[in-house]
Amino acid sequence: MLKNNLKLTHFVLLMSMLNFLLFHFPFYVFVFKNVDYKSLNGIIIITSLIILMLVVNAFAFYLIFFLSRFVGKFLLVLFFILNAIAVYFINTYGVIIDESMIGNVLNTNYQEASSFFSIKIILYIILLGVVPAIYIIKTKIIKEPFRRFLITFSIALLFILIMVFANASNWLWIDKNSKTLGGLAMPWSYTVNIPLFYIHKHQKNEKEILLPNATIKDNQKSVVVLVIGESARSENFSLYGYNKNTNPLLSKIPNVFHFNATSCGTYTTAGVKCILEPNSSDKLYEILPNYLYRNNAEVIWRTTNWGQPPLHIKNYMDKDSLQSNCKGKDCDYDEILLNGLKEQILASKKNKILVILHTSTSHGPAYSKKYPPQFETFKPVCNSVELGKCSHEALINAYDNTIVYTDYILSKIIDDLKQLKEYNSAMIFVSDHGESLGEKNLYTHGLPLSLAPKEQYDIPFIVWVSDSSKQLKPLETVNQNYVFHSVLNFLHIQSPVYNEELNIFKEKR
Repeated sequence: MLKNNLKLTHFVLLMSMLNFLLFHFPFYVFVFKNVDYKSLNGIIIITSLIILMLVVNAFAFYLIFFLSRFVGKFLLVLFFILNAIAVYFINTYGVIIDESMIGNVLNTNYQEASSFFSIKIILYIILLGVVPAIYIIKTKIIKEPFRRFLITFSIALLFILIMVFANASNWLWIDKNSKTLGGLAMPWSYTVNIPLFYIHKHQKNEKEILLPNATIKDNQKSVVVLVIGESARSENFSLYGYNKNTNPLLSKIPNVFHFNATSCGTYTTAGVKCILEPNSSDKLYEILPNYLYRNNAEVIWRTTNWGQPPLHIKNYMDKDSLQSNCKGKDCDYDEILLNGLKEQILASKKNKILVILHTSTSHGPAYSKKYPPQFETFKPVCNSVELGKCSHEALINAYDNTIVYTDYILSKIIDDLKQLKEYNSAMIFVSDHGESLGEKNLYTHGLPLSLAPKEQYDIPFIVWVSDSSKQLKPLETVNQNYVFHSVLNFLHIQSPVYNEELNIFKEKR
């Protein structure tokens, strides 16, 4: 039986042990996989990390509770509940709670977050979060005198420093794996990375760096529809050689081309930023829609998604505003992005038009809810958000159906553009990032790019051009930065930042 009347030292040691046992299995699975645990040095690393984990957490809890038992209990209850949620996602989807994943979480809206709901996550929260929280709240903690606190604090700090410097020979290994180790250590994975995310976000958004002015070179009516895909990986497109026919429509349309491509990141905010900026950068340069709008082109942005950099344009429509002008079952899916689009293009009084459609079609884990029933081409499908419970076949089928639906949407866009006889027109489809579907026991996306498998960054880059408008270069590989310069080239917009090497179109002769 656990006592409910404990000295502060005993209480924080108990909480540290409980925190260690409940929430650090993934941490040590990673450690065991990445060290030779049969060697002396491997044993030293593992033993040192276990001792440090226990002592550092006890040290932090001890300091907080000595300053305020009320605040200490509040934070510890919060930690255990958040730890339970974090470990659920780590165990279920193979994610790491690093700064990029924190950004992913904080940029998630209610609709996306609710798609992860399951009975399993409730069990995690109750058993690993609420039950310990009840004990924490009920326990009476006997406060220690300041002199005792000072001695204990000093000894613990000295011990931590000795352990750190005793492992100086292993610093290189720890530094090499610091992102993963930090992303699996509870509660420090999110308590450290949340402030870091906001600090870096503030630094990036402090001032948008304007690009030098651009010039529209002619009066030829031209329109580019840029479709930003969500979680689409190229290996599941039959255009890229996939053995299932996921592109039955695009494969029959003339002037459709595809490039091998990679993304700059494995989460939406990083991928979308990279698609819209002239070069990959940690700084916030003026993005393509803002740049063209400021230089007198028409810019239309329609989205069922989120995570784009700050927009400064007039014609912006999100899912709610799109649905207010839409009737029928198709309004519940990404086809809503096309409702009235052709008419909006024709109503423009400007000759240069960029349309950006930001989709959400292949976002997990509820793949089977991302397309209308008539697009359930491959069966059986996974209907659970706990992807590890589904057979690999059912999971892949559900995801492949989202690609079939994407194929349909892109073909409809091309059909609409073909009817704009006065315009030179192009459609560019590029995904924000890829998706893991159980390979290496990983699901969805969001791993640091340095650790991510190719499934999370190999993306489709598909282009259609109207007859006699443009030809394409025979490029072997491209990346998301090609979008910015290719759009400038197609619309005949001259800019000092234009880079011909990052343009997919040939010049006419």
